[in-house]
This record gives sequence, structure tokens and C-alpha cells, in this order.
Amino acid sequence: MHDGGAAPIRVTDETFELVVVRSPLPVVVDFTADWCAPCRLTRPTLSDLSEKLSGLVTFATVDVDEATRVTLSYGIHSLPTYLFVQGGQEKGREVGPFSALEFRSKIRRHFTADGPRGDSR
Repeated sequence: MHDGGAAPIRVTDETFELVVVRSPLPVVVDFTADWCAPCRLTRPTLSDLSEKLSGLVTFATVDVDEATRVTLSYGIHSLPTYLFVQGGQEKGREVGPFSALEFRSKIRRHFTADGPRGDSR
């Protein structure tokens, strides 16, 4: 099991179940692609939040061109799409690039009221 680490975890069709569905922590899943310009813009934000919220929230990335089974099973059609998964269940999804402040707000909204809280940096 992964503890959230400092960088988002790259997830494949083969590792999605273990890393995301069975995670003891809430997981933000970033469906992305190398050719997606808005996805590239949000990578630094996700890396920063992954570090700051380490131990509270796991951040995972799914390359839609490589993990086609997971991408299709979750009905991902637009990039970037972010799934908020807790206890193996999708708690919400968002589409489009977001600032760090917007992301923190979405994390609080999609996970329980007692859910992840990091420092306010």
C-alpha cells in the first residue's frame, strides 16, 4: 500500500485497484495525457498538493492513452478529469484545470466533513 508520498503515483489498468480502490486514504485521481495542454498546466499544482497533503490524501495520475480500460470504465471523455475516491467509491468528479486554492476547496467538498485537512500553505 502507498502512503501518499510526495509526488502523484502513476497508475495503470493493472495497479488502479490496489492504489486507488483499496487505498486507506482518500484519493484524487488525475486523468491526463501528455498531449493535453491544460493537464500540463496543473501538474505543478498537483505535485505541490500531493506533498503538502501527504499522509492525508493520495494523488494518482492515469494516462488515458495507456490505461484505456480504467478510462473507459469511468466514462472519461474530457481532460483533465479528476475523480475523488474514498473507501473505493467515487465521491465526485471535476473537469478542467484548477488553481491550488480551488483544488483544496474541491477536496474538502468531495471528501467527508471530517476529511483531509492540510496546512493552509
